[in-house]
Amino acid sequence: MDEYVKIIVEGKTYEFPIILGSEGEKAIDISKLRQMTGLITMDPGFVNTGSCISNITYMDGEKGILRYRGVPIEQLAENSTFVETASLLINGILPAKNELNRFSVLLNDNSLVHEDMQIFYQNFPRGAHPMSILSSMVNALRSFYPALQTVEEEINITVTRLLSKVRTMAAMSYKISKGHKVVYPRPDLSYAANFLNMMFDTPVKPYKIEEDLVKALNVFWILHADHEQSCSTSAVRIVGSARVNLYAAISSGIAALSGPLHGGANQAVIEMLTHIIENSIKVEQVIQRAKNKKDPFKLMGFGHRVYKSYDPRAKIMKKYCDKLFEKFNFHDPLLDLAKELEEAALKDDYFIEHHLYPNIDFYSGIVLRAIGIPTNMFTVIFAIGRMPGWIAQWKESADDPNWKLNRPRQIYMGQPKTDYVPIEER
Repeated sequence: MDEYVKIIVEGKTYEFPIILGSEGEKAIDISKLRQMTGLITMDPGFVNTGSCISNITYMDGEKGILRYRGVPIEQLAENSTFVETASLLINGILPAKNELNRFSVLLNDNSLVHEDMQIFYQNFPRGAHPMSILSSMVNALRSFYPALQTVEEEINITVTRLLSKVRTMAAMSYKISKGHKVVYPRPDLSYAANFLNMMFDTPVKPYKIEEDLVKALNVFWILHADHEQSCSTSAVRIVGSARVNLYAAISSGIAALSGPLHGGANQAVIEMLTHIIENSIKVEQVIQRAKNKKDPFKLMGFGHRVYKSYDPRAKIMKKYCDKLFEKFNFHDPLLDLAKELEEAALKDDYFIEHHLYPNIDFYSGIVLRAIGIPTNMFTVIFAIGRMPGWIAQWKESADDPNWKLNRPRQIYMGQPKTDYVPIEER
């Protein structure tokens, strides 16, 4: 039997259907609310608003569940590669061996970047943040690679081109910023190994591929590959709803991701931990300051808009963090401090009552440091990982037969009608 919600407006009753998701989630379909009642809903931050029906990612913040196309994130992190996970997200199913090989070949075939693009890199101001550069360069790709003959061909080639070139462009931006010679991708290396080689290989000191570091980067990218309707993903969908090209939509996602409350959070965690150590602030003081609402200090890496339990990605990230430090005998005082803070917070009544558990950003920055990634490249690495999710979300939105140009409403609280006053009378 169909379920409805009844809304009474000025004595008149209206019925709105309830949508049931495949995992038991429920939503009130208010798509005809304004048409029927003349009213709109008010939901700052869209914390109670569903913007779409999606088949891509399932999250349950209370239970700490995250799945891509139904596959648990824990299984993908343990058994998959980033390329295989990207194929799953974009195409909807885990690829067969021949399909994965074909996808990998396409990524290799499209890994080089047009030589003229290097001129752009060299003309960005010194000190420009890599995320700003990456957003601009992705948008510029449309000028270098015009539309293909058929829609299907264009989407398939554009997707693989973007996935492959974004990795090359990210490594190029790092090399050029250091004044180093650009290292080109090698067809014999995997996606993650290629990126590390392009980042760190030099004529003086050839880069040695360490499979544990490659695995850690794969896991980092898998854990960041999609996260439902996050700020950047919503940006991609909103911009994409105007039927712009994929590059423009993804460029908007990169810009949104760069903020410290979103993709920049892992960089903010590292900066916070560094500040605590450099100023010899005790863990007890940090916890107390974090609980003081009048104190501007924020304990970065704790709490999440969706997760009200331990972020499942953080558990996996912490595991690989420990693995790397044990295998390579690393020592990082930031990791020691992070563990102390986590232990203290998880015992504190305030943190427990407010569901403030470590999120993925709390440990992901430390893993990237262990791999050798500089802090200002953290959000760029995040953007590479989120690329398959953005593409899948853009593609799903573009294929939606009920597509509409995104156009939120508002409640105007400004000045009522005011007649114009000539300047000489003011």
